[in-house]
Amino acid sequence: MSLYVIEKLMAEARKLAAEYRRATGKTLPISGEIAINDAIRLLALEPVNEPTAGYDAIRHNAEGGVERLQIKARVVFDEIKSSHRVGELKLDRPWEAVLLVLLDDNYEPFAIYEAPRSAIEVALEDARPNKRGTLTVPRFQRIGELVWSRDVVDAALEIPVP
Repeated sequence: MSLYVIEKLMAEARKLAAEYRRATGKTLPISGEIAINDAIRLLALEPVNEPTAGYDAIRHNAEGGVERLQIKARVVFDEIKSSHRVGELKLDRPWEAVLLVLLDDNYEPFAIYEAPRSAIEVALEDARPNKRGTLTVPRFQRIGELVWSRDVVDAALEIPVP
């Protein structure tokens, strides 16, 4: 399947999910797939098509090594609240970092944060008795680093008027 076809399908999935939520007040469970597609496209990652691998993409680093990345999504329909949680992290699998893709109410990405495994493990240990292996979005933002932002991209595209 061509990249163009996948992008067209993702655009339709975004519209459908947004319209469904506006009509029913419920969400469709597709934000994870949208986020994986967005992170791979926006950060030039390599997809992993093995669902049991425990990670969703790989990145080749400057030293010639490979970093395995879990990708998580959170749709934010209003401001980010402390109760918003990142999905369960697969601590029993091999990976080096997690990307959190934040999506707006139209399922469009507005920010991507990255946190290394070591910081996540410490944060989860501090969060005990949380047994589900989850972090709040604000906590993830504090331990992570903003690696992509729609605002930065939009500002870079602006052409100064003389």
